[in-house]
Amino acid sequence: MGLVCAHLMVTLLLTAPGWRCAVGVRVSTAGDVQAVNGTDVLLRCTFQTSAPVRLSSLAVSWSFRPFSPGPEETVLYYHETPIPNHEGRFKGKAEWAGDARRRDVSIVLRKVSFQFNGTFSCQVWNPPDVHGNVGQVRLRVVSTASFSEIVILSVAIGGSILMILLIFIIITSVRDCHRHKNPEQNCTRQPQKELMMW
Repeated sequence: MGLVCAHLMVTLLLTAPGWRCAVGVRVSTAGDVQAVNGTDVLLRCTFQTSAPVRLSSLAVSWSFRPFSPGPEETVLYYHETPIPNHEGRFKGKAEWAGDARRRDVSIVLRKVSFQFNGTFSCQVWNPPDVHGNVGQVRLRVVSTASFSEIVILSVAIGGSILMILLIFIIITSVRDCHRHKNPEQNCTRQPQKELMMW
């Protein structure tokens, strides 16, 4: 009997006029990311919310904790405009790459170094949705691209070159075939007599 009453009360509260149920913000990230030392890397972070996105109240925080022991650092804060960190390892290195209207709050790190090895946390507040999970991106900075990345890049470049050569061969063949047909047609073509009807 008590459970039925509790269920009835919750149902009444949820269906009452003006009641708004804030279920929280759900943040999604790329998870594990690898970047070559000295290159730029995109740290993707998107979110879903039950409330409409209002740019005037939306807030985003990116923070960093190294894999080795060390304190957490602010990377970038966003509220109407991006506010990058002006000191520490991320000074001049983090840039806003998102579009909050499209629920994208990604950032780009410029010329990453080995001191960027660690976990980046992306947190989003969209009132009344102020609770939710914290998205995490684990970045590994390496000295060179991994063998599998080199193989994939080589195959992509080789495939592109083969495709260009194939298109060139087809165009050349069609053009040669067309040239061989036209002179024959021009040589064998007889001037047509005009038929006059009286």
